[in-house]
Amino acid sequence: MSTTTPPEATAQKPVTPQVLEALNRGPASRKGKRRPLASLASHGILTVASLIALFPIAWLIFLSLGPDKDDYLHPGGIWHKMTFSNYSFVLQHTGFFDWMKSSLIVSLGTTVVGVFVAATTGYAVSRMRFPGYKKFMWVLLVTQMFPIAVLIVPMYQILSDLQLIDSYLGLILVYCSTAVPYSAWLLKGYFDTIPFEIDEAGRVDGLSPFGTFFRLILPLAKPGLAVAAFYNFITAFGEVAFASTFMLDDSKYTFAVGLQSFVSEHDAQRNLMAATAVLVAIPVSAFFYLVQKNLVTGLTAGGTKG
Repeated sequence: MSTTTPPEATAQKPVTPQVLEALNRGPASRKGKRRPLASLASHGILTVASLIALFPIAWLIFLSLGPDKDDYLHPGGIWHKMTFSNYSFVLQHTGFFDWMKSSLIVSLGTTVVGVFVAATTGYAVSRMRFPGYKKFMWVLLVTQMFPIAVLIVPMYQILSDLQLIDSYLGLILVYCSTAVPYSAWLLKGYFDTIPFEIDEAGRVDGLSPFGTFFRLILPLAKPGLAVAAFYNFITAFGEVAFASTFMLDDSKYTFAVGLQSFVSEHDAQRNLMAATAVLVAIPVSAFFYLVQKNLVTGLTAGGTKG
């Protein structure tokens, strides 16, 4: 005797909202959820890392509020005598504004010249296949192998022959020689992510290679240019050895060299150094604010980003 299953039994039942909710709570969804302990641990690690990064800055600001040069030895006493007298002294009785002018001229000049040279170099190596183009990039890296102590003497001789000692242009060229190789590698890697079809479209429209570079490629490379500009600016803004060697006039000292004026043969005015360091950080923070929009965009978007 054979039995048959009624059609009603084989009919597929409709999927209810409860079933859909149960499916959504399956292994795939549970996999993306963090355990409370893991989430707490990750947040704790990030909090500790943030405190470690912010502590030196907060400590510097705190020491700058102490009126005496030896307050760093007993910082607890600063709480009862906080004052902004260090800042007023630095602004009124030192060459702070001369240092600022020199630092901005040298840093912005290095940024403009260095980014332009690095961008054209990176684009040429990325798009053109001239003899030795691969070895050329490695030669740029070789220039980064030599320490500053080895480079100062020949650079001083070269600048002396060109009569560029104690000049802003000479210091800008020196800084470009150290910042351009890394910036060229950085921008070359970014230009590689931009589709070559964009160059071909520019040539079809009648643009010259320079026109294609300036009108089509550079607008797409803003994030990479922002990173290179920030690197060049920081390199020139905080460098000490070259600036103290090639700049002879006190009024042409940069911030980094000007800070040394608070260090005498027997002691150091650390309260004034701390106040000056806080003021020095303001231009760098302002420059970072100007480029941070492109810095956080990411360097891998390339020409396909909408």
